[in-house]
Parts: sequence; C-alpha cells; structure tokens
Amino acid sequence: MPDSTPALRPRAIVIGASAAGLFAAAALADFADVTLIERDTLPDGPHDRRGVPQAHHAHLMWSGGVKACQQLLPGLVEEAVTQGARLAGIMRDMVSRAPNEVWFRRFNTPHRNLICSRPLLDHILRTRVLSDHRITLREGATVEGLTGTAAAVTGVRVTAGDVAECLTADLVVDTSGRGTRVTHWLTSLGLPHVEEREVNAGVTYASRYYKAPGDSSQVGFPLVNVQANPAQPPGRGGIIVPIEGNRWIVTLSGTRGGEPTNNPEHFVEFARSLGDPIIGELLKGAEPLGAVTISHSTANRRRYFEKMHQWPDGFVALGDAVASYNPVYGHGLSVAAQCALAIQGVLSTTPITKPGTARRLQRQAAKPVGDAWDLAVGQDALYPGASDTAPKAVERLLARYVDRCVETGARNPRALHALLDVMSLEKRPTRLFSADMLWPMLLGKKLPLLTEAPLTTDERDTTLR
Repeated sequence: MPDSTPALRPRAIVIGASAAGLFAAAALADFADVTLIERDTLPDGPHDRRGVPQAHHAHLMWSGGVKACQQLLPGLVEEAVTQGARLAGIMRDMVSRAPNEVWFRRFNTPHRNLICSRPLLDHILRTRVLSDHRITLREGATVEGLTGTAAAVTGVRVTAGDVAECLTADLVVDTSGRGTRVTHWLTSLGLPHVEEREVNAGVTYASRYYKAPGDSSQVGFPLVNVQANPAQPPGRGGIIVPIEGNRWIVTLSGTRGGEPTNNPEHFVEFARSLGDPIIGELLKGAEPLGAVTISHSTANRRRYFEKMHQWPDGFVALGDAVASYNPVYGHGLSVAAQCALAIQGVLSTTPITKPGTARRLQRQAAKPVGDAWDLAVGQDALYPGASDTAPKAVERLLARYVDRCVETGARNPRALHALLDVMSLEKRPTRLFSADMLWPMLLGKKLPLLTEAPLTTDERDTTLR
C-alpha cells in the first residue's frame, strides 16, 4: 500500500515583522511554513510602533515597488486605496524641484506611486500577510543568534521573557533592520567579516503632521518636494505628502551645519529657508497636529553579502539588514518588495533545501539593492564628510550626467519617462543611456525651464490665497 502521509513542508523563520519581513514571509509561504519572530507587540490598527523609528516621517512606494507588491500580494494596493492611500501620478500629481534646482514640468507618465502614512501601510500589509494560515507570528520574542556552522545555518536561538529555546528551520531570513546583529551572528559561526560601506551625508529629519488647509483635499493636492542641492552645502530640503485623514505630513531635512530642530516655532521658518520657499508658504494656512519628530539615523549603509566567498546554506539577509538608505529617496519599501519578489522567483524553480539556494537568493536580492544604492550614494557622496573616501572621477562624471538627464527630463516628456523608469526602480540605470534620453538631450525639442513651482490656479487658491 502506498504511503499516504503528506510530505512535510520546509520550515522558514523570518526575523522581524518589518515591511521587509512581511514581504519576505508572503514570498516564502508558497514554499514553506513560516514563523515570523518579532520582539515587539504589534499594534492592532494603523498605529506607530517602536520598531519602526522612521514611521513619523514622509513615506512613499515608488512605482517599481507598487508593481512588485501587486505581483506578490494581489489586491493589496487596491485595499490600501480604499482605506485612504492614493496612487499619485509622477509627475502629474507632483510639484518637484530637483537637486540641481530645476523644476520638473508636470508631464503625464505611466508611473504611479503609492502614498499614505507608514502606520496605515504597515497595518494593511500586516493584516493581509498574517491572515495566511501558513504564517505564524511569535511576538515578544528576541533572536539572540544563529545555530549551525559556517557551512549551514540550522535555526535560531530565541528568548521570550525568561524562556530560552532553539528553533530549527530550513531557511532563516534576517529582516531585523538597521540595528541587526547579523555580522556578529555570522562571525560567531566562523565566517569572515563582510565588506561594508557607509555614506553618511549627516542628514537630520524633522517631521510634523498638519491639517490640510482650505479645500486642498478636494482638488487632489499634489506632493510638493524641494530637494537639497549637494553642490551648495549644507543641503536643505523638504516634502509635503498629502495622506489619509485630510492631513499633510511635512518632512524637512538638512545636512551638517544646516539641520532642522524639534522646536515647533522654527519649523515653518526652516521650510522658508529652503532653496525655494514654497513649502513654507504653503504651511502658512495649515494647522499643525502634534509635535515635531526628529531623526538622525539616515546614513546609507550596505553590507555586500553577495560578494562573500563563503556563504552558509539556510540563511539570507534582506531589507535594512543588507542596505539602508537615506530616507529622502524613498526607496526602502520598494526595494523590500522587489527583493521578496526575487526570492519568490528563485524558489519557484529551486527547492529551499537544495545546497546553494541561499547563496542564489542572496545574489538575486542584491540586484534591486544595488540599483537603489547607486541612486542614493550618487547624490549623498558629494556632501563634505559623507565618506572616508572622496568620490572617484567616474562617480563625479556620472553625477554630472544624471544632472543632464534631470534637466532634460524636466523639459521633455519622453526623457522624463526614461528618467522615472530608473528613479522608480522599474528599470536598470542603463535606461538613462537609451535613445529616449539621448535623443531629447542632444537634438530633441525641449520646453523652457520653469522659474517657479508649477502649482495650478486651483491649488494656489485653496492654500496660498
């Protein structure tokens, strides 16, 4: 008689119920039973939590992340929109001044970014992922280290209160964020130190919620973004993101010597001090909601796990455990979704338990990580003191070329489409050297540069008059 006992599914452990952890758990659930280990007690609604320190600041998911999310979790984006999130057309629904002080025209493109508060997005993502019976959440538990050897990770050591135990798994995924102890865990198993790089422009963020002024919510008010100029340090920038609840979240930033403070009396004054005062002017008629929140944890930091000559089976690092970015670029959420989708793609053809699978997963995840890293570091490395090594000549040359791309995209819709393909993480940076960019840059028709923020009459009437 044939054995009718069902085959046991592989077991996976994901460390951290961050957005990266939730995306990873969703990707793994088709191939393994997943245990999600989280040291916090998760909120039961769209509320802040200690484990997401950047939640008070402006967030968005670029269109590359939106598309990855739609493939990974069909219907999630639509659910977010029904609960108050918004799919904003970029640049149609955005007023943006680039780092080289060029205002983009509001050309219509196919790029749609998801905007809402971080607590709302996390709540919707958490509710969807944890409703999967193949995923088990363990709250209030801390991972103390990995079990296994340099050749293969076999599980984790966990404490919950006074209880310590070891959990076994066929795959362990670390998504424990900027504060990860992954380097210590791996060296404790006998692995060498991983190559790391940090580029820290010394950015401080200050954010505050506002009640949207006038009837701005009725006109579909755009995002308003004034980016800092690395060529004129200290770099100061800011963004207004209209979110659910008829609110604006306003995030201001400044590099060393030009940082904002948490003094509410200085918030609007700082906004007026940006390269263009438009954000400060828009805040004159807005009612503040709550205090100013400050963050200094903004360095770009990357660990090159994919380059290690030796990598253990059964272990992968994702999210901020691999690379964290200056939040001004808004790429963290998008990269997390794309990395999870990359994992899903590998596991659709390769068993979790097959030797070498973990290395392949780590290398596939490095592709979206690297694209976002190059975009962030290409700007931040230009600030004084950002890195121990000065930007190389080729890096400065590429930065100047990107400025040309920005100036061309600000004046030509075909070039803007190509630029946003890269900025939105939909296509690789080589897209900037395609005919769609080079033809308008060198020979094509370009409209004159704008001299002020391209707000419509209705948008100005509801806020500035």
